[in-house]
Amino acid sequence: MGAVSEREGPASGTAAHGSDFLQLRPEEAPSGGKADWLAGRLRQAITDRRLTVGSRLPATRVLAAELRVSRGVVTEAYRRLAEDGHVEGRRRGGTVVVAAPPARGPEATHAGRAVPHRPITFTGEPGADVFDALRAADARIDLTPGRPDLSAFPRTAWLRAERAVLAELSTADLGYGDPRGAPRLRRAVADWLARSRGIRVEPDGILIVAGTAQALTLLHPVLSADGVTDVAVEDPGSLGTRQHLRNGGLATPPVPVDDQGPRVDALRATGARAVLLTPAHQFPTGIVTSGERRRELLRWAADGGLVLEDDYDAEHRYDRPPVPALRSLLADRLCYMGSVSKLLAPALRIGWMIPPPHHLRALTDAKRFTDLGNAVLPQLVLARLMESGRLERHLRLLRTRHIRRRDAVIGAVTEHLPGAVVHGAAAGLHLTVTYAPDVPDTELAAAALARGVKCHPLSWHRQLPGPQGLVLGYAADPPGVLTEGVRILGRALRELTRRS
Repeated sequence: MGAVSEREGPASGTAAHGSDFLQLRPEEAPSGGKADWLAGRLRQAITDRRLTVGSRLPATRVLAAELRVSRGVVTEAYRRLAEDGHVEGRRRGGTVVVAAPPARGPEATHAGRAVPHRPITFTGEPGADVFDALRAADARIDLTPGRPDLSAFPRTAWLRAERAVLAELSTADLGYGDPRGAPRLRRAVADWLARSRGIRVEPDGILIVAGTAQALTLLHPVLSADGVTDVAVEDPGSLGTRQHLRNGGLATPPVPVDDQGPRVDALRATGARAVLLTPAHQFPTGIVTSGERRRELLRWAADGGLVLEDDYDAEHRYDRPPVPALRSLLADRLCYMGSVSKLLAPALRIGWMIPPPHHLRALTDAKRFTDLGNAVLPQLVLARLMESGRLERHLRLLRTRHIRRRDAVIGAVTEHLPGAVVHGAAAGLHLTVTYAPDVPDTELAAAALARGVKCHPLSWHRQLPGPQGLVLGYAADPPGVLTEGVRILGRALRELTRRS
């Protein structure tokens, strides 16, 4: 919010007693407690989103004149908010809101119902509901990784495609669909993967699933029936993926990742017969698996290993040439998984998997007996977007927007986290930042949340010891909000460093 606008007083010519800014009325303040009253009103406005992060408060002189109180009252109220970490003075930039206090009360509302707050704990082994709890946690700036820019969802194009699909849909098309997925979408996905990921596959070799999460769930019994008890995972690697595998009764031995990708010698040492990889843009380091490591992986697979390739955000690349999917080199011993969750929206719950031929029938049966197949109408709408080229135009728009946001985060890290190292900037929707001070990243993430900023501690995504760091998503917010979030992280790290 900028400077307070000027308005005329009552018709009598007397000045209005109060301020247009938040409709503040000083007569509501208790005698001798004006600073307390003003600080409380400002704090409540930040909590209920009338003052958002980045809003500028009126100059103390201006607000004092409008409220007919001494300037010291306003200065004292601003000072209390600054001590709480909610505002910060920036000389010529004025006093700016930088973080929101947590919402008060034991319950929050969801869809009109009271639901208990789920506390988020950063210490210890993260529980199965840790991501649900973090999403529900109150914060003003959300830097959690994996959040696409949902404001960019092509609503108009989606509605237009939906109307066209409904207009041409036959009565028979409204019945149960093919459990493998709508043939039209499987053809569109095959064309999309050929153009964008270098994969050649027939539509009959593709299964449409409810995202990569369901693909992993379908794989659990199929792998177990094949005698697979362990699925090796990258380290660092996705905590969420690890939780999905463990939920299916599969062990997840770690495979260290270096600057060339997963170490295949370490993979062999685990004795695992399957491994889950993110070779095009490793989560969370951003490493692209090198040509030599890919050849080593092919040799490992040829010896009887199975590669599960999670191609989760490979379309989002900025400063490097395209890298083909590992599936383009290996078919018989690789299960490929992708989705539109990071490209359009997770709410669509549409993804695909290309199993190795010997697992196709078992996975088709697993999909059939799980849900009889995905909802057909959204599949047909997505197919139309793919066929029309609208999805590719949307991707080009996102790339331009993401570059600006990524650069804002890198600039803010340089300014507010001096000495920190940024990893994985050439592609994706997140950055990993490692730092030198001996401050546990779980403590830093907890301190950040207390100041209104959400992020992931890097240690959540590790099973092996490693550097302290944070994983920061940047796709979903404008540059100013991202810069403010990193600035708050920097201040939290400095305070923790002084205490240690």
